[in-house]
Parts: sequence; C-alpha cells; structure tokens
Amino acid sequence: MPEYEFVDVYVARGVPRKEATRLLTDHAEYGNWELDRLTLHRDGSRRVRLRRRIIRQVRATW
Repeated sequence: MPEYEFVDVYVARGVPRKEATRLLTDHAEYGNWELDRLTLHRDGSRRVRLRRRIIRQVRATW
C-alpha cells in the first residue's frame, strides 16, 4: 500500500481563482504534489490538501 505525505495550503478569500489555480499548478509541477481534497468555506476561503507519494529506497545486499 502506498504511503503519502500531506501538506495543507490555505487560500484566503480575497485571492482570485486564477491566482489560486496558478499556485496549485506550481505545487503540482515543481513539487510533484497532487490534489487530495479541497474545502470551500462559507467566507470564500479555501483549504486545499495536497499529497505526494513517499518512495522508500530498499537497501541492496551483496
């Protein structure tokens, strides 16, 4: 079963959708993050949870 690490990103209500999209795209492109969950609050702010897979190296034995 894959293991993931998570990061929460808070986007304030005054941030336009286009800028929020650019922010999340940068995280995805340069940090290999993918969208796990997006919560839209009543005041217009967004809480975004991003995840990326943890790849564990297995030590080779000789």
